[in-house]
Amino acid sequence: MRLRRSGCPINLTLESFGDRWSLIILRDLMFGGRRRSFRSFLTESIEGIASNILSDRLQRLTASGLLTRAPDPSHKQRVLYSLTESAIELVPLMAFMGSWSIRHAQPSIELSARAKVLEDGGPQLWTEFMDELRHIHLGLPAPQTSALAAMQKAYEASMAS
Repeated sequence: MRLRRSGCPINLTLESFGDRWSLIILRDLMFGGRRRSFRSFLTESIEGIASNILSDRLQRLTASGLLTRAPDPSHKQRVLYSLTESAIELVPLMAFMGSWSIRHAQPSIELSARAKVLEDGGPQLWTEFMDELRHIHLGLPAPQTSALAAMQKAYEASMAS
């Protein structure tokens, strides 16, 4: 068992995933609409994470139960990372962080489009989004509506403006 700094709930949450890169990895898995390989994290993240940091954070997130890794059925030498139920339950926290940033951090209009959809949709949309993530990452049945599609549509509309 790891040594904890304190039993404070906020501290324990931060110890589970509380560095910048871990949150970026979780964000990319949540909003990317699919499971991801190591290479896709390296090549598709706009923040440009270094391979040694990515490797360390993927190991940490897997060890803490926020990610799973499994062989990629389409490529023998690749593994795919997926969110666990614990990570999927972080959607409300990510939605609040996005909402806070919209109000206080002056994000780009294009990159805040998804956060705005989540903010406007509130808890009902968060639940639908979590159900969609459970389908993508845990293999549960697909929901009737796609929160990811709504967020993607808003993003594309912001890019066209």
